[in-house]
Amino acid sequence: MAQQPRLLEPAPDWTADERPTLPGSPAAIQHAPLKRLCYLLTGIFIAIAASLSNGFISANLSLIQGEYALTPSEVAWLPAVYVMANVSSNLILFKARQQYGLRLFSEIGLLLFIAVLLLHLMVQTFEMALFVRFMSGLVAAPLSSLGMYYIMQAFRRVHFGKGIYLALGLQQLGVPLAWIISPALVDINNWSMLYSFELGLALCCFAMVVALKLPRSLKIAVFEKQDFLTFALLAPGFACLCIVLTQGPIVWWLDAPQLAYWLIAGLSLVMLGLCYEHFRVNPLIMTRWIGTASVINFVFAALAIRIIMSEQSFAAVNFLKTMGMGPDQFVPLYVVIFLGITAGTLFSALSYARERIFLNLLLAEALILIACALDYHLTSAVRPENFFLSQFLVGFAGGAFIGPLLLTGMISALQKGPTHIVTFIVLFSATQNFGGLIGNAFFSTYQQYRSQNYKMQIISDLSPTEPLLQQRLQSDQQRNLAYLSDPQRRQQQALLTLNQKMTQEAQVRAYNDVIALNGVFALILLLWGSANIAWTKYRLKKLASTLAAKPSTNPSSISVKS
Repeated sequence: MAQQPRLLEPAPDWTADERPTLPGSPAAIQHAPLKRLCYLLTGIFIAIAASLSNGFISANLSLIQGEYALTPSEVAWLPAVYVMANVSSNLILFKARQQYGLRLFSEIGLLLFIAVLLLHLMVQTFEMALFVRFMSGLVAAPLSSLGMYYIMQAFRRVHFGKGIYLALGLQQLGVPLAWIISPALVDINNWSMLYSFELGLALCCFAMVVALKLPRSLKIAVFEKQDFLTFALLAPGFACLCIVLTQGPIVWWLDAPQLAYWLIAGLSLVMLGLCYEHFRVNPLIMTRWIGTASVINFVFAALAIRIIMSEQSFAAVNFLKTMGMGPDQFVPLYVVIFLGITAGTLFSALSYARERIFLNLLLAEALILIACALDYHLTSAVRPENFFLSQFLVGFAGGAFIGPLLLTGMISALQKGPTHIVTFIVLFSATQNFGGLIGNAFFSTYQQYRSQNYKMQIISDLSPTEPLLQQRLQSDQQRNLAYLSDPQRRQQQALLTLNQKMTQEAQVRAYNDVIALNGVFALILLLWGSANIAWTKYRLKKLASTLAAKPSTNPSSISVKS
């Protein structure tokens, strides 16, 4: 039988409204208006800073690749190790928060991150950069929770749902903000300015956490020795799966046997960890709950929504990179995305109501479907401004869906009891992190496959004797006359230019296919979600009519014989 955890310190004299919902969560104290504002501003800063570090890497991968002279496969390790650490830290974050307090856990993590950044500014190597990304992933998890709790302190208890919506939406602003400010940071400075900026953010977060403390929470003894064995199995298992998803499209799935070994190791470790948890008395992961229909539906929906969100992170951005767009040209586009996420976050927070949670998810799916329709029929003449409307809609969907998604799962976990919260947090973190990796890996693979097919088709349709082709080659040779005197070299250069044009046209068609496929996925998910809501309402209506039709069993209506 499961043992009840013991309190590590006496509970303060809280009122019923102030008492924390769960051990490890701060109390809901009624603060003065000015202090509420301080909590709100601190929470917003921390929430954005939690994701800004990862945004800097995604926005400057090409710069870092050139600085360290890395291959595409090597530079892909930088975002991969961040996800590895982020998923793994969520395995122990909740229990660490319950036993030691979130603030202590966050302060220690921030101090370690600051020390690593200082070391990297002195030891500028690729291996050190990987270690910094790993530490950044570890710190991001407690910082995200910290930002959410600070923002929630600015709201009364009855409005905590709005605070959760606001915090989760704001955490997504880090990536577009990194794209917006990165060119200004690196244009007049070298790449190390990014790490100096990260160091400044970490110091600011640390100062804020120390200066404005969260209210106390209940601390209970929850850690067991078996938890660390579970962590030792699941953390490297998740890491192996991250490696497969990030390296697969680059080294190609069937050309790299090591991917099979990573996949086997990852799946084996995860299955061993879950089997071990299944037979524990006080498990960290509730495996029996994971197998229920409601949790399977949640995992599918969370993964699917994150995958179709790749319309923005993969299709639009990578297409523009393929067309030769540089970081400066992405700034206006990411300003639009930033505004879209902000608008979606504010909309979901202001319109918060428990009965409308699922409608927000359907709205996000519908907006992504509309965005795919707007982005279809790409050409090589498309520029960032052509994506403004569609990417605003996708950003709005991103800000609108994340809060309702978390709240649906959280409500289901709380109904089962506090012991299920760790399982939910791990599931939520895994679906969001792996959903993004799966989306990018799948669409990257599909785009490369379609691009090769289209190029072969274009080459097969060309006839060497076609007049337009000969005219194009002659025009290119005349253009090269100014700097190439050798006729054979001019002909080779013209053929090379033609090959580049064919490759570009093949890639344009392939990206159109990616957007079309993503639109199909969004449509299927929208229909599936609508059918689920309709079926749930039908079952509730049928249950209500069944209960109304039953004869009354009220004792006052029953005659008693003497």
